[in-house]
Amino acid sequence: MTLTRRAALAAGAGAAVAATAYTRPASAAAASYVIRHDQPRQTILGLGVEIQSDSIGSGNNGLPAATTSVPHDLVAAERTRMYRDLLKIRDDRGFRYLRLALGLYLRGLDAAQQQIVGRWPTQMSELAELVSASGIEGVSAEYWSPAPGWKNNGSFIGGTIASTDPGWLDRYGDAIVRDLQYLRDNGLPVKMFSLQNEPSIAGVAYSCCGYSNDQYHKAFKAVAPKVKAAFPDVFIHADAENGQRGRGGSLIKADPVALSYVGGWSFHRIGSDSNDQLHNDYTSDAAGKPVFSNEFEYQVPTSDWKMVNTAQSIMNWMTFQNAPTWFWLHALKPTYNAESSGYSLGYWRPYDDDDFSKFPGIAKGHWDYNPQNFNGIHGFVKYLPWNSVRYAVDEATVRSDQRIMAWKTPAGKLVFAFTNRSTSTVSYTIDTGSARVFQGQQYTPAARNTNLADKTGPVLTLSLSPTSLQFWIERV
Repeated sequence: MTLTRRAALAAGAGAAVAATAYTRPASAAAASYVIRHDQPRQTILGLGVEIQSDSIGSGNNGLPAATTSVPHDLVAAERTRMYRDLLKIRDDRGFRYLRLALGLYLRGLDAAQQQIVGRWPTQMSELAELVSASGIEGVSAEYWSPAPGWKNNGSFIGGTIASTDPGWLDRYGDAIVRDLQYLRDNGLPVKMFSLQNEPSIAGVAYSCCGYSNDQYHKAFKAVAPKVKAAFPDVFIHADAENGQRGRGGSLIKADPVALSYVGGWSFHRIGSDSNDQLHNDYTSDAAGKPVFSNEFEYQVPTSDWKMVNTAQSIMNWMTFQNAPTWFWLHALKPTYNAESSGYSLGYWRPYDDDDFSKFPGIAKGHWDYNPQNFNGIHGFVKYLPWNSVRYAVDEATVRSDQRIMAWKTPAGKLVFAFTNRSTSTVSYTIDTGSARVFQGQQYTPAARNTNLADKTGPVLTLSLSPTSLQFWIERV
């Protein structure tokens, strides 16, 4: 089933719910927030995360020959722990999508340098094991660079596509389909696809490929129909940087044929203040397509404030932009890469890292959490199951440092999250519309999933300490 089809089914279910009159209890007059059971919104499909499945130079500088990567570097027990505790999290399934950087973290080549394959004999089986053991549905396949044989400079780094001649683009599209079929045939279901990561960028020291507006439009129009024909359920998104406002966006929107292949528009607002999604509009010019963030990380080391800001980025994309998903950048990054603190949910120690002055508790082939990043995401993976439906919340005052989002799981369980990004304790009341008992779980930069005393609805009076996040889950 396609993502758009799932959304349509959810919309139909929502219409049925909305037809039932909502009676707001008198007690709601005193509540700061009211969950509106009569106002279902979008289906939230689940979250995504990227994997560094090949090496990159520290500071994103260069493509080393070393096979430094995960899960390749991890000992067997640490692989299992990563799959279970970092990616799966829930008993059944956690992250839904694995963002796979073609031409960067999967960059082996055939003899003609026109097809991307595994770079060492076990790379594909390692990735297949990761997807299967983690309960991930499949990959979001996205090119950082096409294979060098399709570029004007014959390199993963820099340059652009070699041609926009129709015959050349026809062959290029066939090669991309073969790349995706290779993934599928090696145990990696392809669930999402994007032609090019950050297509405005061609001057960095790692895999990239710059596109002009015209190049992107012509390439997308040639490639997308072939990908869709081979993978009918794939969700195709553009432009993996600035969405409909990025490369080729205006040309694609003006071209009904090309636009028909766009499942959604993806944005990078790297490390931005979550207020960006609260105050700015990403949807009005989206031609009716969903918008979402398919990359979020920090370019400088993480912090306590960023832990809550990350949670609010998820919530504000979904609450104010109706996003169906949200992606963090990296599951794990190596202990010796300069960018690891801002990019990762955790760190692993490669076998060539002998500097134990950094992360002394991590042995070679082992990993540990980066809690200031991971603790802002863990609860959404654990308590926001795939295909949950968001519900509107009436807010007496829309605050930038205290955010709320409510949803119902596919089993009908009501859940809401609330943040406090400020330096003072806050108290609030929320009319849940449910007389049931709610289980509370708290997250801080130092601790995750701490049990709180149960509260009984419908109106809950709650307090949050500074720089914290809570989830309240209806017991049914």
